[in-house]
Amino acid sequence: MNASIPRPVPGRAELARALGSAMVGNWFELFDFIIYGYFAAQIGKAMFPAADPLTSVLSSFATYGVGFLMRPVGSMVLGGMGDRLGRKSALVLTMLMMAGSTCATGLVPDYARIGLAAPALLLLCRLVQGFAAGGEWGGATTFLVEYAPAGRRGLFGALQQMSTNVAVVTAVLVALGLNAALSAQAMQAWGWRVPFVLGVLIAPLGFYLRRNVAETPGFVAETAAERPLHPLREAFTTQRRTMLTIGAMVMVWTVAGYTYGTFLVSFAGQVLHLPARAALTGTLVGALVNIAVIPLAGALSDKVGRKPFMAASAAGFLICSLPLFVLMAQARSPAAVLVATGVAGLFSGLFSGTAPTYLCELLPTRLRYTALSVGYNGAVMLFGGFAPFIGTLLVHATGLAFAPAFYVMGAAALSLVTILLVPAPDPHTAIDR
Repeated sequence: MNASIPRPVPGRAELARALGSAMVGNWFELFDFIIYGYFAAQIGKAMFPAADPLTSVLSSFATYGVGFLMRPVGSMVLGGMGDRLGRKSALVLTMLMMAGSTCATGLVPDYARIGLAAPALLLLCRLVQGFAAGGEWGGATTFLVEYAPAGRRGLFGALQQMSTNVAVVTAVLVALGLNAALSAQAMQAWGWRVPFVLGVLIAPLGFYLRRNVAETPGFVAETAAERPLHPLREAFTTQRRTMLTIGAMVMVWTVAGYTYGTFLVSFAGQVLHLPARAALTGTLVGALVNIAVIPLAGALSDKVGRKPFMAASAAGFLICSLPLFVLMAQARSPAAVLVATGVAGLFSGLFSGTAPTYLCELLPTRLRYTALSVGYNGAVMLFGGFAPFIGTLLVHATGLAFAPAFYVMGAAALSLVTILLVPAPDPHTAIDR
């Protein structure tokens, strides 16, 4: 970065606008993206009718996972846009794409009305959602960390992840409310569509906030000559090893998140034979624990570093996942689900509160949006997005209700080794480089 161009120092009002635009927008997009998983059973029956309920659920989860295939594509296109034209322009576009595709998901007629066109249209909506999500996480993280005042990067990065978990809480509350207010027949007929259609109502607020916030100080401080002409090509040329490192580090994060979150709702109903309310309550508890831990871990990481928290999280999932799944499989009770999700929420919070900033610190400003998005979303696509599908297959292939734990443990082992081997950047040094 050219030292002759000083880094702008935002005032309190500008910081507040930046936080609001990133957090509200991220909450909206993640709510829209994850709500699908909580209604997978109803969507499967409506769009993928089959004599075997398992086939319908697997088809629905496969479509859920297909959305993750587009995340790396979105990260390449939108990440490159963010590094060339600015973080704000890319984040505004992700908002518009997510809003449109989510609303369309709730309006697609079911299989009984239009036949094979129903799953085809649902697949198209999910692909657009995945493309938009591919540019959201890396963009919102980069935006907040680059706006952070000196000595508070960990906390600002943590707030991005906190908004993600607020989206989980919102989605769970909506699912719980609909399940409590509507009969099973009404939920199957039309109730599952409600959150997809109503979710778009918040889009104008998110669009307004993002459209009117200033660009990040880090991006503004770059000269036009310093901005990459071909961010994706340069990222794969100069940051390939770092992107692979990021993918390996976050493997446990994404696998555990989608296993103890999205998959657990189906697992509790299909395998443990518990009511949907019990599973959703467990997911809610896990998200609330996560929200409580995230800002504490982020703030503390500004003083003691990020790496200890990330290593503790990976080690916790490695050691505790099998006992937690065995507990749920043997007890088959709502209390066991609450224990499992609460413990998972604690470990996830340690990672969520520190990883966003840590990963940004590994990368230069000029390629941060692209490299961070590609590294993170590659891992989400390969390991996290299909976690519900893999978990379901493991149970039915092995006959062991606790089999999904092995997938989490494998991811945790690889992430832990990577975290321990990679030298940690100094959290007190500037990241505008």
